[in-house]
Amino acid sequence: MLAYTVSVLFSIGRDNRYQMSDREIDQQLVERVQSGDKQAFGLLVSKYQRKLHRLLARLVRDPAEVEDLTQEAFIKAYRALGAFRGESAFYTWLYRIGINTAKNHIAAQTRRVPVLGGMDAVEMEGAAHLSDLDTPERQLMTRQIALTVEEAMSGLPDELREAIALRELEGLSYEDIANVMNCPVGTVRSRIFRAREAIAARLRPLLDTRADERW
Repeated sequence: MLAYTVSVLFSIGRDNRYQMSDREIDQQLVERVQSGDKQAFGLLVSKYQRKLHRLLARLVRDPAEVEDLTQEAFIKAYRALGAFRGESAFYTWLYRIGINTAKNHIAAQTRRVPVLGGMDAVEMEGAAHLSDLDTPERQLMTRQIALTVEEAMSGLPDELREAIALRELEGLSYEDIANVMNCPVGTVRSRIFRAREAIAARLRPLLDTRADERW
């Protein structure tokens, strides 16, 4: 696979006289898959499997189920790839399939399964103003902040949790999130704002900040 990867990327670069963007490289690989090159899809899987798995782990609690849902999403993407025309970036199209797959699973289980594990950009933003001194008190505070953020995120409605995860975990632009969630950019901004406000409200007692202060 490594040799094939190098060969494909070299040929893509050779066929173009300028440096291609990530989206353009993905589109090239998609077109190769559509032409019957199954190994090109393996490159897309290698590129996005970890990211998609991490995203779905924010929606589904059981790690084994996350693994299955990630594979299921890629299978659905492969089967639907013939209809992909590049109107949106491949990864936003893939994330949409992944999120819908997770939602269908949750609906089938007739229960809502929120999950957050570990600190990411949201938690780090909340702890950024703390001292860098690695004292037991600071370590305890960091754990309390992480737990509080996890609980706050778990309590968010699905659409808010998805929006904040796509923004803070995957670093997607508002436009890309709008494509993934199939809603206007203004709605995305509103959801992220509401999610951040909900998390901030839970953090204020810990950080001793006023309601009009950001964390």
